[in-house]
Order: sequence, then structure tokens, then C-alpha cells
Amino acid sequence: MNLPGIRGSQKSGLWIATLGFFFGMASVSLFGPTAHKFGDVMHLSPTTIGVLVAIPSLSGSLLRIPFGAWVDTTGGKKPFSILMILSVIGVAGLMWLVNSHYPDTMDGKFSLILIFGLLAGCGVATFSVGISQASYWFPKNRQGYATGLFGGIGTMAPGLFALLLPLLIIAIGLGYSYVAWTVFLLFGTIIYIIFARNAPYFQLKKKGIDEETCKAEALKDGQELFPTGSIKKSLSMSARIPGTWILTILYFITFGGFLALTVWYPSYWREYYGLNDVMCGVLTAAFSMFSALVRASTGSLADKVGGTKLCFISLSIIAIGAIGMGFSQGIVLSIIFTFIISFALGVNNTAVFKMVPVYIPKAVGGASGWIGGIGAFGGFVIPPLMGAIATRFGQPGYAWGFGIFFFMAFIGLIILGIFTRKAKKQTVNNAG
Repeated sequence: MNLPGIRGSQKSGLWIATLGFFFGMASVSLFGPTAHKFGDVMHLSPTTIGVLVAIPSLSGSLLRIPFGAWVDTTGGKKPFSILMILSVIGVAGLMWLVNSHYPDTMDGKFSLILIFGLLAGCGVATFSVGISQASYWFPKNRQGYATGLFGGIGTMAPGLFALLLPLLIIAIGLGYSYVAWTVFLLFGTIIYIIFARNAPYFQLKKKGIDEETCKAEALKDGQELFPTGSIKKSLSMSARIPGTWILTILYFITFGGFLALTVWYPSYWREYYGLNDVMCGVLTAAFSMFSALVRASTGSLADKVGGTKLCFISLSIIAIGAIGMGFSQGIVLSIIFTFIISFALGVNNTAVFKMVPVYIPKAVGGASGWIGGIGAFGGFVIPPLMGAIATRFGQPGYAWGFGIFFFMAFIGLIILGIFTRKAKKQTVNNAG
């Protein structure tokens, strides 16, 4: 039963945040399926295309840090809404550019595309806001369920639109596809603004109720996590905790890797195997949506098994999958190893945020900002690196670029092993 004066519930709080994140994440797919169209008319190299497909992840990652911490002061609805509005502006700008200049007058417009892409990527930054917003609604023993469902369903959007966008372009053309995209995102923004609710503590605080009463009453409604107060304090407190940076590295590898491959796979399938746009979209969607489904369905497993063990397993699987992709010469094997990597990324993305309330319980928003922001930065860094390998070595480079994932997984296993050993040693010393 809800508290008097409290609007919303755990269920509605989670689902509206998840729905908003789903709409926001759609922007990460903006350039993946269409990059070659821009590349053809603007004569872009694989490295430059890598920058193009990754640009929404730049703002989508860096803005997660301050906006995630902002949740600890307001509860999430306000920063989430601002990010969605900025994303709508960016997508609308791209709609105007494509409909007024493509394909004949695109020369000199690359910088403008990047600016609009940066604005569109603000929707990606809703992750750290929404996951903190959802976390505050739920008790600690259900964090894996809440964050897994939020992240899993929300991150289905890139894969879904990697599939739909090529079909939409065939049906109505590139210009009208961007019109449809703008309308879609605007609709999602309006839905979120109307129906989103902050967790009980923040609703009571907004009514002027004193701190202790807010916490006591919110506890009755199932909220067990409470903020430290200011954005600066939340960020600085979480930054002083070593676990924040360990989780950031792990998230850089797996969520950054998920974003990177979601936008890079269309180029890989097209250039390495010569597939058409629709098949590239189908295979990219399969990768992205499978990873998202795994993330959504393993939240309860993370609650039972623990995030650390799942991280060890998933990083090992990523290393194996990356070796397979690097040496694969047949499309069937490449598809198999793609699903192996997809599975492991989904598992680790769930495991990381299962550990956030455990290691940083008093600054969930600040920690989520650092982890989600710098972690997602991998989505911007990795595609240009893979593009540079393709530029240097030609067609084989599209496969060899997966060596980056083997290297990252190997480093992640070493760091996680050291951190786990130190944590066990500290526990033994404290017990003694």
C-alpha cells in the first residue's frame, strides 16, 4: 500500500524509468545502419565512420556523470526530462539536415552532423539517471532485479532500431525515416514527463518534510537507499571509494563494448562479408537484443550468485569470443561467436550494477554517474579504434579489430582478481 500523498509505486517507478530509457537509447542507433550512406556521399574513411557512429556515445557517456549525481538531490525526473528534450532537439536537427541537404549538398556538413549527433546522444545519458531513480524505489535485496530489468529492456532499443531503420529507409526513404524517428522520440519524452515519479523520499522532501521523517516514512514503503545530499558530495564521496573505479573499468569493457559493437557491427557485416543493409540490420539487432534480454533476465541470478563471480565468468567468455571473431573465416562461426560475446556482455552489465549499492550505498547516484559515464565512454572510444585497424589492414582488419576486446577482457580479469583478493584480505583483518 502506498503512503498517503505518495504518487506511484515500485512497479510503476521502474517501468516508466525503463520506458524513458528505451526511448533515449534509440539515439545510439542513429548512424550505425546509415553510416555508409553518409560515408558514400561525403567520402569518409573507416576511421572517420567509426567516429561518426560513436558520436552519440560521447555525450551519452560524459553527461551521465553530472546528471547521475543530480539524482541524489532531486530524485531523477528533472534531469531525465532535460536529457530527453536535448535529445529531441538533436534528432530534429538531423531530420532537418537530411531532408534539406542529403545527398547532393552534404560536403562541409560533417561537423554539423557531429553536433546534432552529440545532442541526440543526450538520450543515452538517461541511463545513469534512470538506474539511480529505479534503485531508490527498491530495497537492497531486489537491486539486481530492478537494475537488470531496467538496463536489459532499455538497451533493447539500439538493436531493435538497427533492424527497423534499414527496413524503414527502404519503405519511406532516409529523409522520412528521420521524421519518424523525431516523432517517436518526442512521443517518448512526453510520456515520460507526464507519468514519471520520483521515489518516496524525494516526494516527501519536496513537500518540505524534515529529513528524518522522510527517511522513516520512505522505509515503510520499501525504500532503503538514501542520498548524501549535494551533487558535489555524491560525486566526491563515490570517487573516494576504490570500488567505484573498479566497477567503472568493468563497465567500460562491457557496456562500452555493447554500445561500440551495436554501432560497429553493421560496418563489419557489410565490409567483411558483403551483406546487404537488411541482413546487416538483422544480425546487429540479434546481437544487441540478445545481450539486452540476457541483461534483463539475469538480475535475479545476480541477487543469488553475486556480482563478482558473474564478472569473472563473463570476462572470460568475452576473451574467448573475441579470439573466435578475430580468426573466423566463415559467417556461421562469426554469428556463433557474436552470440557468445553478446551473452557475456549482458551478464556483466547486470553484475556491475548489482554491486553498486553493495560497495557505494550512500552515493548511488554519484557512483552510477561515474560508472555509467566513463564506462559508456567505451562506446565512443572503441569504434574509431576498430575503424583504424580496418583502415590499416583493409578487409581482414574488420575481424582483427576484435582483438581489442580480448585485451580489455584480459586486463579486466587481472584488475578484478587483485580487487577481490584485497577485499577478502581486508575482511579477514577486520574480523580478526
